[in-house]
Amino acid sequence: MISLPLPVLAALLSLVIAPLMLRLDLGRRSAAVYFALLFAGFALQSLLVGLRFGYGIEDFITFQRVLPLSVGPLLYLGFLSLALPAKDLHRQASWHLGAALLLALVLGLFANIYRDFDLAISLSYLIYIALLIRLSRRGPDHLIFARLDIARPAQRWMLLGAGLLLILLILDTAIALNFVFARGNHATAMVSLGSLMLIGLLLLILTRMPSILAPEQSAPAPASESPARNEADLEQRAREMLLKSQIYLDPDLSLQRIARRLSVPERSLSTAINQSQGMNMSQYVNGFRLGHAARLLRDTNDSVSQVMSQSGFLTRSNFYREFQRVYQQTPAQYRDEAAAKTKG
Repeated sequence: MISLPLPVLAALLSLVIAPLMLRLDLGRRSAAVYFALLFAGFALQSLLVGLRFGYGIEDFITFQRVLPLSVGPLLYLGFLSLALPAKDLHRQASWHLGAALLLALVLGLFANIYRDFDLAISLSYLIYIALLIRLSRRGPDHLIFARLDIARPAQRWMLLGAGLLLILLILDTAIALNFVFARGNHATAMVSLGSLMLIGLLLLILTRMPSILAPEQSAPAPASESPARNEADLEQRAREMLLKSQIYLDPDLSLQRIARRLSVPERSLSTAINQSQGMNMSQYVNGFRLGHAARLLRDTNDSVSQVMSQSGFLTRSNFYREFQRVYQQTPAQYRDEAAAKTKG
């Protein structure tokens, strides 16, 4: 049988990853916070499992059983942070986390059998599998708050997250059935197997994290130059390069590619755009795409779908949402109004 301290090892690895998650530069600080809380939860859950199955300490069984209810909401909110404005995100967070907390309290106070816990956890996993798949299907350009080069990988990470929840669902169901039909005779082996799978995932995450950790801060500006002036100058250089090259029409454009064109560190460019324009790089690039789309709507007879694809957008929903946010009307309304002004 696999050595029992495996859950404790998984807890230690999760505890290492949790603070590293706070250093993630995904484009939105709240995303890193939710992912850090997720791995802190994994650490606590694994530790309690190790105490229960390894050392017979069962004082925290109820707490250990309700902790999985937080996995789906934290994972989903981490990705949702990259798609929603702050006000909408706070409302969604209150709803999802509040529902999980309320359900945990109800189960902790009134559930008499572990079957109630198992059903609630399974239902939670199924709901958040569906939500992650739905969010992923909206496409990478729906993640308007994501770092420019993170949006497309994040879409794949959502599907991996849904896969993780599916594995947890299968494993938890197998353990629950083992307790029902075999009085938990094989539960220890199953817990060890689950811990091994989690350890493998955690090690994979540790090897991939350097590519998405926040880049090192660039060297400070010379004392004789104002930081604000340097940022404004860099933003102007970026603007001129984007307008001249029109590389913003490439839907796969990345922060790294723009920074390389300007021969500056990625962090310096990202900070310059954020400080001088009050937006992240994805929103900044989308501004050029929307301007191009508006020109096509005014000057050509191309369909709205053609305009969308020619302007660097991947999904219709994101194009319409961003266009209405900037121009306060749909693309079709914008075209009709422009045509009316021309005739007038």
